[in-house]
Order: sequence, then structure tokens, then C-alpha cells
Amino acid sequence: MAVSCSRCAITGGGLRFERAKCCKHELFGVLQGSNLEFLQCKYPLFTSSSRVLGHKVNVFPGIRDCFWEKHSTPLLDTINSPQDLKNLSIKELRQLADEIRSEIIFLMSRACAPFRGSLASVELAVALHFVLNAPIDKILWDFGEHSYAHKILTGRRSKFHTLRQKDGISGYTSRMESKYDAFGSGHGCNSISAGLGMAVARDIDGKKNQVVTVISKWTTMAGQVYEAMNNAGYLDCNMIVILNESRLSPLPISEETGSQTSLNPISSTLTKIQSSKSFRRLREAAKGVTKWMGKEVHEIAAKVDEYARGLVGPAGATLFEELGMYYIGPIDGHNIDDMVSVLSELASMDLTGPVLVHVVTEVGRGLKMDSICEEKNDKNEGRATNSKDYSFGDTSPSKTYNDYFADALVAEAELDPRIVVVTAGMGVDLSLGIFQQKFPERFFDLGMAEQHAVTFAAGMCCGDLKPFCVIPSTFLQRAYDQVIEDVDLQSLPVRFAITNAGLAGPNGPALCGAFDIAFTSCLPNMIVMAPSDEDELVNMVATAVSINDRPVCFRFPRGTVFAKELPLLGTLLEIGKGDILTKGKDVALLAYGVTVQSCIIAHSVLSRLGVNVTIANMRFCKPLDIELIRMLCREHSYIITVEEGTIGGFGTHVSQFMALDGLLDEGTVKWRPILLPDKYIQHASVKEQFDVAGISGHHIAATTLCLLGRNREALSLMR
Repeated sequence: MAVSCSRCAITGGGLRFERAKCCKHELFGVLQGSNLEFLQCKYPLFTSSSRVLGHKVNVFPGIRDCFWEKHSTPLLDTINSPQDLKNLSIKELRQLADEIRSEIIFLMSRACAPFRGSLASVELAVALHFVLNAPIDKILWDFGEHSYAHKILTGRRSKFHTLRQKDGISGYTSRMESKYDAFGSGHGCNSISAGLGMAVARDIDGKKNQVVTVISKWTTMAGQVYEAMNNAGYLDCNMIVILNESRLSPLPISEETGSQTSLNPISSTLTKIQSSKSFRRLREAAKGVTKWMGKEVHEIAAKVDEYARGLVGPAGATLFEELGMYYIGPIDGHNIDDMVSVLSELASMDLTGPVLVHVVTEVGRGLKMDSICEEKNDKNEGRATNSKDYSFGDTSPSKTYNDYFADALVAEAELDPRIVVVTAGMGVDLSLGIFQQKFPERFFDLGMAEQHAVTFAAGMCCGDLKPFCVIPSTFLQRAYDQVIEDVDLQSLPVRFAITNAGLAGPNGPALCGAFDIAFTSCLPNMIVMAPSDEDELVNMVATAVSINDRPVCFRFPRGTVFAKELPLLGTLLEIGKGDILTKGKDVALLAYGVTVQSCIIAHSVLSRLGVNVTIANMRFCKPLDIELIRMLCREHSYIITVEEGTIGGFGTHVSQFMALDGLLDEGTVKWRPILLPDKYIQHASVKEQFDVAGISGHHIAATTLCLLGRNREALSLMR
């Protein structure tokens, strides 16, 4: 089907669609393989049958490529390493920042991956590499998206289009990827701690290099940040911490120039005074004089100094001073002149302790959302469980596991006013917005404060509430002590909804939820379960609500399933009981969680090869359905456990029970585990990661054939 612009009738369709170059309407076509994802235009679009579709036409839910003009980057084309910045003028640095921003927008828009945050830190990265001498000077970024400009400036521009793709560069800083990445980032919050460690090591070795850490406002919610600041202040170690406060709203516009300017008329001047050598020396000298004059005078002078600093800086600036950090700011993070001036002053002086530089930037700086495709949400990266053909203007909406979870939780909360939600990690999932809007007084978003979130939920249990603690698998790791001591040890019925479980696709090992099965199922009081599909997820929400004497957790992945109508109120599951999905006689596949779907694919492949397979949807890792396991061992000679988790998880529990119960003693039953390998799986699509991990349907089928001694057929499946 062809789609045309109503203004000039330029038409696109088929396998390729080029940007139209008329009327400034910027008509886009975006491809997924050989399928068009969407068209977007300033003017209304219509089909060949004259049906008006609107300004944007959705076609396919996954985006891979798109076509529009790329701006020239003459200055950026000359930059191969940070050393190439040293001879540039301030005017050229501004141009370079504009070209980097254009490059990021062009390349990341093609993949429709998240990148708005990266546009806030372009000038910061340029200024840092202009002033400092990396990699001798250490630059640490605690938020992967903010390091994109840094990656481009440090020799990775030619590979930037491979960001978060298989065999491409990481979306985070990585010591294995570049010598310019001083420390790996993933969860955030770690850069000050790591930077302080590097600064101490530098001082012990008698070196003079700079250590600079860049933190975002999102990571300042975490306790580790303040622990590190407090320790840095105590050690009085020379280092620079840059707090990048990215704001959604644009910076003020100057009436004279019409361009965005500093935060207020005097902030630039005050900041330069704060960072100047003479001001720092005068301040330190004044401190020394007042100490000599006696304790009482010194304390009064310190108070006056604190109040004066409060007048210069924003509200809360004295908090950093109390932690021992010398505060400078706020600075317009897009003003190259100010950034270079402040950083040059700090780099050229012998610092007397840690310094915090507060910069304010704009999220999505330079981005015109009416002229590029929208960013792809993580919900679009996942495991569809059925398929459908797509056509222009006729797209079936997809839903995520998070959507089904949120809908079910809202339905339960309407019946039970004691249900509350506590969420932590990297921001609220959009799906939970339904609960937040409907029950704002029962919704608590704690940001990157997972330790507090778990104990906060435990306290709610003591107040007879029913908290659902919603945390991504990889972030729950940070609160493991609280899960043990504050929840499981006291047998408090916190309901852990572990989101983003399993392989994380483009986010790679940093956000991979591989370990939660192992670290939750070893706890004595915890009920551990996982749904095989969205229907079972709804049932597990209802089951979790009904459990009031012990903690319970259930995991589900990110990703989409094609929407279907389900009852909002689930059916209660019998604790510790699984189900037989298909009955065979040769091999029994004991599947946990969404790997049931892979086992169904394996069953289809094996059936064509004459292998009869039993599929057991185990549902529970703890307590196990031991009667079902005994029955399967009696009726089958081969048992295979399948999970999207690591050693120590579901398969380990099954094998331990089989050994303790004597089911393996006579040698009539052989057991094989299929699980994630004992290594970190790098970023790629989820499908590619399943293949690398060996847990796809075809890999399960091949393992089954090998167990049956049919190795040649197994190899043919892998070709």
C-alpha cells in the first residue's frame, strides 16, 4: 500500500522510503528489516484509497533503520582522540558540540533508542576533554547515556552506530572497551566511590593526575553517593565531582540575543569567583586566621561562611559543604566559555580537598521531536508470543508484561484498600502510572533507593498493609541484605514483583536480571514463583495478595506480547504446584517461567523428528512440586530443567531434591540443566542473547537430541 503527503503527493511504500525534499515537510520512512515501521509528516498523510491517516502512521512495532539527511560535521571529522581538541578555540569548541549533538541525534534516531539524556552532557564532555589530559586524568561517568559524547570524542565515533547491538559498543562506559573509560557504569551511583578510590591510590603513589566524576541528579537519590561524599570530605582527598542536573524544561532565553543563556544574570560571574585561585586561597587563609583566634571566633566565622555560600549557591548547596565538598555553581552546562573557565581554574590549582561543581543542563537539548522518530521504549524490546501481519494504518496494540501486571494490581487494589505499591530503581515504569493516577496516596516512588524501599515495605507490613515492592531484578541486588534481614528473617509478607527479569537485550550485562532466582530461592521463608505467560502473571498477582504469613516474589521479563483480553482478577494458584502442558514418553522438560514458551517451540521441532516430549510448567521454584517431579522421574528416563537464570536457581533445587530423594540412585534417570552460562552475556537483541546463552527453542531441542544420542540431528538444528 502506498502512503502520500497531502501537500505534495510524494509517495512512499514497499521496501525503501526516502525522505521527501519539498515543502519542508520532512516525510520519513522507518524500516524494520523489510517492513516499514511508520511514516511521519508535517502535513496529513493519506493512502492510495484517499483515506486520511493523520500526521503519523504506525506500521511495525520494531524499528531498525530510517532515512533522512545527515548534517555535515567538518570539525568533528577531524577529531580522532581528545588530543585533537587541544588547539581548538572556544568558538570551534561550540561548533564541535553542535556537530556532536547532530551526530548523536542522527545516529540514535535511526535506532530510535533512548538518547535525550545524552544531549544534556555534550558541552560538558567537550569541556572536560579540552581541559583535562585523558586517559592520564581519570573521567568517570555514572550514567551510561550521559557518556555518549565522551565515546564519540574518544575514538569510537566509527562504531557509534553499533551502540547496544551485538558485537557493537556498549551503552555504558566499559574498561574493556576503551582506555578512556576509567570505570564501568551500569547501575549508577558508583562513580564518586570509585573516583575516591582512584584519588587515594594516586596520592599513595605520589602522582598528580586529576580525578573527575560526573554524577546525574537521578543517582543522587542513592545512599552510596552521600556515603562517598562524606568519606571524601573526611579524607580531604583532591577530586572533582560534577553534578549534572538535567532539567526537562529549557534554560532561560536572553531577550537581547534570543539564545539560551546562563541560569541568572550573576550566576556566571559568581561561579568564576568561586572557582578562582585567589578566592579559594583567601577562603583557606581566613579559615586559618580564625582558627588561630580561638574556637569561638572560628565557629562564628564558619557560620558566616556557610550563610554566604548559601546566598551564592542554590538551596541545598550547604549540604555538600557540610559533607566536606567545596561547592561551585550552579553553572549553565551548555555554556562552553563558563565550563572551560571553571574547569581550567580547578585543574591548574593545587586543590585542598574535594570540589563539587553543579551544572544545570537541558534534557533533549537541540532535539526537535516533530522532525524525528520517537525513542523506542524498553517495552518494545522483548519476546512476542504470537505473530500478526501488519499494514499501514492498521496496527494491533501490543502490551507488556508490566502492563498486565499493573492492570491486575489496580483491579486487586480496587477491592482491597490495604494494597500499596513501593517502587525503586531507574524511575517508574510507564505501566505503573495507571496505579499512581488511580491511587496516588498508595503509590510510593523512591527512585534509586532500593535498600530503603525494601525496609520501607517491611514497615508497611507491620502496619497491616499489603505492599507490592516493584523493583527490577538487577536493582534488587543492591537491597539483598534488607531482603534477608528485614523481610525474610522476620517472615514479613512483602510481595516482591521482580521486573525486567532475565536477559536485558541492548542493555547488556549491566541490567541483566540473571541472578534473582538463585538469590531469592535460597531464603528459608520466601515463596518463589514465575509465570509462563501473561495469563499466569495475573494469577500470581492474585495469589500474592492472598499470602499474609511470609514473603513472596515473582519475576517477569521486559518486552511485549500482543494484546489480548484477560480477566483483571486472577485465579488463586495452589502454592508449590505445577502443571503438565503436554504429555510424552521420551523426555520431560521441566520449565520455569517464560522458558515454557521456548519449550513449546522445542516440542514442535522434536515432534517432527519423532520425539515425544512432556512439558511441565513448574510455576514454583520454592516450594517445588515434589510429587510432580517424582511422577516425571518414574515415567521418563530423561529429565531436563529449563530456566532463564544462573547456577543455583531452579535446576539446582530440582537436582538437589532428586539426589536427596534417591531418584538418581539407580541410574535409570538422567538429568541435564539448561540455564544461562556462567558468563556475562553482552548486549544484543534478546533473540540473539537467547542463542548465545543456548536457551532458545532450537537449543532446547538440540540438547534433547544429544541426550538421546542423536548428535548429528542436534548439530543440524544449530546450523
